Amino acid sequence: MILSMAVIGVAAAIVYFFVPHSEGDPVRTVDYRVEVLSARRAAPFPVLAPDGLSKDWRATSVSYRHLDPEAEGAVWHLGFINPQDEYAAVEQSNGPAEAFIADKSKSAERSGTTVVRGKTWERYSGPKYNALVRQEKDVTTVVTGTAPHRQLAVLAAALSSSASPAPADPSN
Repeated sequence: MILSMAVIGVAAAIVYFFVPHSEGDPVRTVDYRVEVLSARRAAPFPVLAPDGLSKDWRATSVSYRHLDPEAEGAVWHLGFINPQDEYAAVEQSNGPAEAFIADKSKSAERSGTTVVRGKTWERYSGPKYNALVRQEKDVTTVVTGTAPHRQLAVLAAALSSSASPAPADPSN
C-alpha cells in the first residue's frame, strides 16, 4: 500500500509540474445587451452604453436599480476591464449628485476639465480612482475607475443613449 501511494504521489507531482497553469485569474465577462435594453425602458433618464469600443474592452459587471427617488434615485452601472487590464465603469443616477460622485469616484478631487466629443467633463483625480463627470438636467454620469483619464475618455467618447448594445463576444 505504501508503494502504491508513492507511485501515485510521483505521478501527481509530474502532472503538477509539467501541465501548464493559467496565469492569474481569468476575467469573467458578461453580456449586457438585455440589461441595457431593460434599463432604457425603465430608467427616468437616457441610459448610456458604449457603441464602438474594441473587443479588448471586456464588460465585467452590469446592474440597474430603481431606488427611492428622494434618497438615491435610479442607478445604472456598467463595468469594464480595458485593454491595459485597468477597471473603468459607467455610472449614472438621477439622485443627489454630490454624494453619488463622491461614492463612485472613491472621493477623488476635482482636477480640471476634459473635452470629449465636444462636451466638457469635470475631471477628478484620486489615489484609488480617477473619474470624468458630466451633469445634465436630472442625471449625473460618472465614468470612473483605476484606468487613467485618457482611457476613461475613450469610454466616455463611445457612450450613446440610442445605439443598440454591442453584440456579445462569441468566445464567452
